[in-house]
Amino acid sequence: MRLQCITVDLRDRKQLYEQLIDNIRHLILSGEIKPGEKLPSVRNLAKELGINPNTIQKAYNELEREGVILTLPGRGSVVLTETDELRRKQLEKIEETLTGIAREAEMTGITGAEFLQAADNAWKKTNAAEKEENE
Repeated sequence: MRLQCITVDLRDRKQLYEQLIDNIRHLILSGEIKPGEKLPSVRNLAKELGINPNTIQKAYNELEREGVILTLPGRGSVVLTETDELRRKQLEKIEETLTGIAREAEMTGITGAEFLQAADNAWKKTNAAEKEENE
């Protein structure tokens, strides 16, 4: 696995370990990291990203707790999760977030149709931004 695939943004408000978790999940879902593939060592990744090894370890520990990876002492961390299972978990998280947003929208008088239109607009903006990045 290439270290350049895993990134963090030091200016982002999100905690670094959370960025790492999200980034690794994304790489698994996109197929760039496959089940059975070994992740970079904590030391190498910390050196490459210029961040504290404890931050990497915290991210790896959380991914292991979630069943996404398995860490074998002296042998490194390996991806366990099949993309279907990880995708299902991601969808559950997204639905949870959307439920909160829908509740907030309803409390402010936004109709279901308006909410769905806003969600559709957000989806279209995301896809347009992705297309621009890939060009």
